Amino acid sequence: MPTSNTPARQIRKVAVLGAGTMGSRIAAHIANAGVPVVLLDIVPPGTAADAPKAVRDKIVLGALDGLKKAKPAAFYTADSARLLTLGNFEDDLALIADCDWIIEVVAENLDIKHALLERVQQHRRPGTILTTNTSGIPIASIAAGLSDEAKPHFFGTHFFNPPRYMRLLEIIPAAATDAADVATVAHFCDQRLGKAVVRSHDTPNFIANRIGTFSMGNAIRLMMAQGLSIEEVDTLTGSALGWPKTGTFRLGDLVGVDVLAHVATNFSAQAASIHDERQDVALAPFIAKMLENKWLGDKTQQGFYKKAGRDEQGRDQRDFLDWQTLEYKPSTRPKFPAIEMAKNVEQTGARIAQLLHADPSHDRAAAFYWPLLTELFTYAANRVPEIADNIVEIDTAMKTGFNWELGPFEMMDAAGVRATTEKMRTAGLPIAANVEKLLAYPHALSEPGPTWYKDDPTTPSGRQYFDPVSSSYKPVPVAEGVSSLAVIKKQRGVVRKNAGASVVDLGNGVAAIEFHSKMNALGDDIVNLITQTLKPGSQQVADFEAFVITGDAANFSVGANLMQLLLTVQEEEWDEVELAVRAFQNMTQVIKFCPRPVVVAPYGMCLGGGVEISLHAAARQPHAELYMGLVEAGVGLIPGGGGCKEMVLRSIEAGSSIRPDARGEGVEIFEALKKNFETIAKATVSTSAAEARGLGFLRPSDSITINRERLLTDAKLKARVLADAGYAAPVPRTDIPAPGENALATLKLAVWTMREGQYISDHDAKVANWVAYALCGGAVTPGTPVSEQYLLDLEREAFLSLCGEKKTQERIAFTLKTGKPLRN
Repeated sequence: MPTSNTPARQIRKVAVLGAGTMGSRIAAHIANAGVPVVLLDIVPPGTAADAPKAVRDKIVLGALDGLKKAKPAAFYTADSARLLTLGNFEDDLALIADCDWIIEVVAENLDIKHALLERVQQHRRPGTILTTNTSGIPIASIAAGLSDEAKPHFFGTHFFNPPRYMRLLEIIPAAATDAADVATVAHFCDQRLGKAVVRSHDTPNFIANRIGTFSMGNAIRLMMAQGLSIEEVDTLTGSALGWPKTGTFRLGDLVGVDVLAHVATNFSAQAASIHDERQDVALAPFIAKMLENKWLGDKTQQGFYKKAGRDEQGRDQRDFLDWQTLEYKPSTRPKFPAIEMAKNVEQTGARIAQLLHADPSHDRAAAFYWPLLTELFTYAANRVPEIADNIVEIDTAMKTGFNWELGPFEMMDAAGVRATTEKMRTAGLPIAANVEKLLAYPHALSEPGPTWYKDDPTTPSGRQYFDPVSSSYKPVPVAEGVSSLAVIKKQRGVVRKNAGASVVDLGNGVAAIEFHSKMNALGDDIVNLITQTLKPGSQQVADFEAFVITGDAANFSVGANLMQLLLTVQEEEWDEVELAVRAFQNMTQVIKFCPRPVVVAPYGMCLGGGVEISLHAAARQPHAELYMGLVEAGVGLIPGGGGCKEMVLRSIEAGSSIRPDARGEGVEIFEALKKNFETIAKATVSTSAAEARGLGFLRPSDSITINRERLLTDAKLKARVLADAGYAAPVPRTDIPAPGENALATLKLAVWTMREGQYISDHDAKVANWVAYALCGGAVTPGTPVSEQYLLDLEREAFLSLCGEKKTQERIAFTLKTGKPLRN
């Protein structure tokens, strides 16, 4: 559900009532946005009225402690916790009086919700927005006990767990809900919480859980009918379909078997009120037995799977439950010929088409996929307009609430609507009425139809969708400020490109450089395109006033192309290695000294060389979920593209200047230098953009975008602001005061101490000493003025020396094979 302009009402303070797993994490994420939160829960039963406040707040204090220890982290940084005000319903409910939005997140029990909301109305300021976070209780039922004044300001806001990472927010209005209040919350959750907001009708389980429950229940039914194992079904329902690699049952363990059972039971209780072709969603007998045994998933250490130690590479091993005997069996890592063939198909849509239309008589995978997907397509098509106004809301809900790469209607397009439907007719399967409407639509011969979606570069979203209610195509709605390079390329084309990167005209005098290598690894193609585009005198520098480096992929960049490096090193082509490092350094210098401002907008994983690109930009506009780190030490190297040089400069900025103390050391700069040395030597990676700022990778002036879909627009705006302010490129420095030999000796002593304590290996120590050498400017007198090029030369010397080490080569090979670091 898109939002547009800023609403008149602002949300400046929020109350969250209920500090359980969901409520506490909603509160934590609102605090991540910099908004104060009142978090309340019950007084522990049996607690005396005159007990100390800490005793009466025991439940909410325990929730805060859990938030601080949560993995994955609930807070962007530990400092976010200061925005939480804790209390209990008995003593502190009056605190909600100055809150702009009150969210009820207590147990999924209508009587409990009614009892609390009755008390809330005694303290709530008239006009305050009041919502309930329920996964399926009818909103109308919860609203029934509210006053006439409160009802217009009440509706459902269904967050998905964990709220920081799951982007979906379902908003479910009640009959009397004020549309302006819905717009206020939608705007806040979009811009401040990074949510994909969809509007759901007040029907059982709303959108995502309705479709997700059907899909999961169907997978279980097919598993039992076809004699498949839990492990086999997880292989079939994982990344091959563009679904989370956990598959059906491993995801169930993460969510909680009891939670899944509650959602299914909740639907069964309401099914009589609706028309649904699958009203019988009774729990499978083996799941009922699991609930009886308290095998609830990860929170009870066993569910569909149970941990069975670790393998030689340190990966968790799990035994899977035999659903027929209720005994656990060792993993067999099942393989299916159809999936093995599909691994060669990179695009998810094409892979789905191949899997769906494979011959089911020759492969158990194909026999499973045909009913799984065709029944999903029919079920989803039959839900419009029952659960949502259009297909876009359903696809968005499944992509952002269940992490499907494609929604069910996008999957049907990929499989081929006509081809799939014809096969279904031949097999005597029912065809959804809405699908028949799509097939009957008069598509032009030039169109690929019938398809639920079709490209339309004239619309802001770049797409139209088929609306079965009106039997017409409509623009896919998109909020103002939401953009993507994929859409802009349809509208404007590409200025220049090679195999690794492209230059795209964003309009208004700004161009974007986008990477599109595998995992956006930085190879020669990307280095050459950036250098040729941004160097003084290039055609692009003449044509554009500012640049943005970003993309639409899952990750900004995993760093340098290690495979390319390893092959060159193994061939002992040392001149080529040195030329490649010089070229990379030249690229980062071109970014830094480009006569036009360059804004880097990193997101996802931004590692190694990706960080070095960011460090050299005029400014950065990161996405909040940023995993950023100079990780070269993990493969036995040091940053060689200017990363060490830029961290030296940041150390000097942090220390102001070198003021020698009695020992001849710059105390201020050394503390900053030591911190940056540890960050590089330990290959520390941030778990958020806020943490990346604390590590020194981002500057205080670098603002953070919380909604991933707004990153490109925000970065473009920042680049435009820099250009309009009369941007002047910095001048290469030749007066950098080197920390020198005293700082180097101190850092080397710290490395020696770590090695003596057997905390690190000999090779770790060697790498760390090279990091210290590069950061200190070598063994020179403290304060000796050196140039940026001098520091780059030191980096290159260290990098090349470590490339020649056998243990470094072993580390690179191991990481390429396993994706993990080797500590040899």
